[in-house]
Amino acid sequence: MEVRAQLRFLRATPRKVRLVADLIRGKGVQEAVNILHLTNKSAAKPLEKLLKSAIANAESRDEPVDVDRLFVKEVMVDGGPTMKRFRPAPMGRGFRILKRSSHVTIKLDTHKGQVDDKAAENKAVEKKPAAKKAKPVEKKAAAAGASA
Repeated sequence: MEVRAQLRFLRATPRKVRLVADLIRGKGVQEAVNILHLTNKSAAKPLEKLLKSAIANAESRDEPVDVDRLFVKEVMVDGGPTMKRFRPAPMGRGFRILKRSSHVTIKLDTHKGQVDDKAAENKAVEKKPAAKKAKPVEKKAAAAGASA
């Protein structure tokens, strides 16, 4: 079961927010909250609040969810609108200042679904290439025998 939460118009640059988002990607929910609580970056507090919101979204769904099994499946940080400001510069000029903002999306999932999907993908990948590799080897051997 996948749960998501969005934070839009965060007044921090996407580049700086991605540094913090990379710390929690793929971690368990409780571990991610602890990491964000102890991280000394300005984007850590809004991301911690967003993560707690996603956890609350999971708990408030109709289906029962074990919060201990949740992990951060995906964290996307996209650029939001940029405010353009001007700063006075020498000789009557003005230098442009770009005040960037971010849109952040967090997706949570349970470990059970994640493990089953990966196991099914691995079995499918292992079976298909083995059958395809056997045929070209026979053709090459037959071609080598015919040319000799």
